[in-house]
Amino acid sequence: MRCVIVTGMSGAGKSTALKMLEDVGYFCVDNLPVPLIPKMADLLRVPGSELNKAALGVDIRSGQSLTEMARVLEELDNAGMKYEILFLESTDHVLIKRYKETRRFHPLAGNDGRVDEGISKERERIKFLKKRADYLIDTSHMLTRELKRELNKIFVENKEYKNLYISVLSFGFKYGIPPDSDLVFDVRFLPNPYYIEDLRPQSGNDREVREYVMNNEKAIEFLDKMTELVEFLIPNYVQEGKTQLVIAIGCTGGKHRSVTLANELFEALSKNENYGIRVEHRDIGKDAITKAR
Repeated sequence: MRCVIVTGMSGAGKSTALKMLEDVGYFCVDNLPVPLIPKMADLLRVPGSELNKAALGVDIRSGQSLTEMARVLEELDNAGMKYEILFLESTDHVLIKRYKETRRFHPLAGNDGRVDEGISKERERIKFLKKRADYLIDTSHMLTRELKRELNKIFVENKEYKNLYISVLSFGFKYGIPPDSDLVFDVRFLPNPYYIEDLRPQSGNDREVREYVMNNEKAIEFLDKMTELVEFLIPNYVQEGKTQLVIAIGCTGGKHRSVTLANELFEALSKNENYGIRVEHRDIGKDAITKAR
């Protein structure tokens, strides 16, 4: 028997999470009235019942009944009912962008439609659920398939999950340092493939560029030291409750050296399956766009 309460910020991916859980055999109910949660939990404990896995969506749409959630959870605890809380999080900037793209109104935006104010009110009202969450996933940098992969680890493969998602991000300094970076590494000290005519149109995703960049003792030593530092920091970040770690690696244009080192670091960190990880190359195609103008 497994009961999962799916909650979190509006726009952070709860619908995607519920759909994924439904696809793997969970009985899913979205926006179930909070007072009915104990009754649903009782159904899961009926001997011989076919209903042995359920996911219950609870969020700000529950209105005033959301204030009863703390009491309901205490009631479940007293009854010895086992449950897990999955909390989906995202930054204000990303949530606002998602609302603008979908042209939806935030449930708490009010008459003036201010999404930022609605998000602020929502964070305050559901922070007690975030504190109690068993799994806290920040979807700020996640694609839908990446969120599904992380949920699959937890609810299908039953792997240990440390509530940390790592984004390795390559960028070009001439386009600015990513504002949400937690760690920034500068690899402009390495030989630049841009000055090799055959390599200039290629990127760090191409074998020839990778070999050129990594065929250098300084590059290998830097990768080893960077990997060692990040692997030291990860468990300490987890202990402090950090859920999203953005590691930015920059070169001049974000096309050759930074892409190569970002891919190498991604491969090194991917060996540990306890943490979610992705790699993104922010500026890999910007040189071509700029020149075309």
